[in-house]
Amino acid sequence: MAVGIKLGSITDEIGTSDFFNAFFSTIAGNLEPKGWGTRFPALMNKLYAGELAQSDAGTALHELDQVGRELTSLPASKVIWDIEDRGKIPPWGDNIADTITDLSNYFVTSTGRDLISTLREVLEELRDNGGVAQVVSY
Repeated sequence: MAVGIKLGSITDEIGTSDFFNAFFSTIAGNLEPKGWGTRFPALMNKLYAGELAQSDAGTALHELDQVGRELTSLPASKVIWDIEDRGKIPPWGDNIADTITDLSNYFVTSTGRDLISTLREVLEELRDNGGVAQVVSY
């Protein structure tokens, strides 16, 4: 089942639900030593939970920028596929593209776009034009 981020009538495809969970698991496991959502509550507790309102978009953008900066210092080997089961590995194992240099560019959507950039675009649109960003399955 595919997951996307919907804002208004536009849905940006992300990938599988496991892939989406892996992005947030990687953030929590590597950047939030006090637990899920303790440093990045708008992203982790609101967007990941399924909805983010315009009033939280600015905060979420700031958090996403911080996440992106911090993930640049972590090698791809630090990916966490499932925070609830640290033994799980990505379906492709260690066989990743040469263009993946760290965790900031590890996550590429099923349409070939950088996930952080995709989320940034949605959050900027939400901040500037309103609405509610929703995580949808299809």
